[in-house]
Amino acid sequence: MQSPGGRARGQRAVSRCDSLSLSEPGLQRRKARASSPPVSPLSPRPGTAGSSRAGRGLGLGTRPRPESPRPRPESLRPAPPARGAGKSRSGGGSGTCCGRICAWARRSCGGRASVMDALSEANGTFALRLLKILCQDDPSHNVFYSPVSISSALAMVLLGAKGDTAAQLAQVLSLNTEKDIHQDFQALLAELNKPSTRYLLRTANKLFGEKSREFLSTFKESCLRFYDAELEQLSFASAAEASRKQINAWVSKKTEGKIPEVLPWNSIDEQTRLVLVNAVYFKGRWDQQFDKKYTREMPFRVNQKEQRPVQMMFQEATFRLGRVEEVPAQVLELPYEDRELSMVVLLPDDHVALSEVERQLTFEKLLAWTKPERMQSLDVEVFLPRFKLDASYDLELLLGHLGVVDAFQQGKADFSAMAPERDLSLSTFVHKSVVEVNEEGSEAAAASALVLMECCMESGPRFCADHPFLFFIRHNKAKSILFCGRFSSP
Repeated sequence: MQSPGGRARGQRAVSRCDSLSLSEPGLQRRKARASSPPVSPLSPRPGTAGSSRAGRGLGLGTRPRPESPRPRPESLRPAPPARGAGKSRSGGGSGTCCGRICAWARRSCGGRASVMDALSEANGTFALRLLKILCQDDPSHNVFYSPVSISSALAMVLLGAKGDTAAQLAQVLSLNTEKDIHQDFQALLAELNKPSTRYLLRTANKLFGEKSREFLSTFKESCLRFYDAELEQLSFASAAEASRKQINAWVSKKTEGKIPEVLPWNSIDEQTRLVLVNAVYFKGRWDQQFDKKYTREMPFRVNQKEQRPVQMMFQEATFRLGRVEEVPAQVLELPYEDRELSMVVLLPDDHVALSEVERQLTFEKLLAWTKPERMQSLDVEVFLPRFKLDASYDLELLLGHLGVVDAFQQGKADFSAMAPERDLSLSTFVHKSVVEVNEEGSEAAAASALVLMECCMESGPRFCADHPFLFFIRHNKAKSILFCGRFSSP
């Protein structure tokens, strides 16, 4: 939606975006940018351009694993998985109160305070710990993933884990003190999958088990109750490739074809016994859409020496904008229709490396920087690239850096709450996510010194994302980060 002033106002705003000019067919840069962030050795696997959704597959097998040189974290014992009553198919939670799920609304109904806030904090902490590891790669690499997809899959694994294996999983998820984690996940997934919204957000879970293998009925029932995840029997031992294709077909269906192959070739073999899959699909329209007639090619600064062309969207409208002086950076909230979901964009100043923002960022700071009372509704000139990201990660290495070690080692992994035999270990843990951001909206299947932005220009402040930035797609009511991303290069 364009603000009053029409096309002339839009063109005037474009010309002010960091001294960019419309005099040529492509906008020309007139000044240099700050240096790029330093490169670190860890290399997750970013993918290629695509559309948008997040899917993940996790396989358990009997394949031996080498000893990990990483030290094991201090043993933290999680509370045993809760087995409370609840609806098994709809994800409807552990009873209702005032027409809402009690596990979600206990705070307002006089029950245990801040239940979902605790889960939100745990998921947010996990999301940003993972972001820091992924962002240690080459700063020119883009990053995109769905932390809620990864954490819900790990929580399903936690249902079947015991001993140090369970303790490490609980610790990496920041859930070692949460007694009702599975009921809370049940309530969260029910909230995310509400049918009566103007955006489309769906999560799906499923287990694929070896036909000849016995799995405990309590584990299967708990997965169905809390995560709406059924167990389908496949012949991994005799038809591994056919099983892989069948799993990929299920994920493709759940993500509207945006993720046709979550499990790559040779990721399933005759030793695989159980594959847990989680898929997330999101498609939303901006509350205020960008006008395509103002989208044009502009330079995007990748680093100090390189810039690349990007299709830059523009609009001038009222958005919530804040400034973080300690980084320093700008924070912009772009709501989707109904305002239940938002994209939060964290853009460092020109002279600040994005790696400095990543170094300082924590979930607590992100909450503080984006508090509604600490951001102001202003008439803002917004420049945002139109982009597509597609990324795939093998999470075994990444989770190992966060302390999950035993689960991947045969002989150490303890999944005795999942199956009577003690020879199960995690063999495949992959995550794939895709996002597309355009003029209509997004499609995806993935104490700080903050002051109000002051209006220093005649037509309002400017938010020009023509250099690397972080972005988060957030469920506002649940305070949950659904997708995390870093856009560093077109």
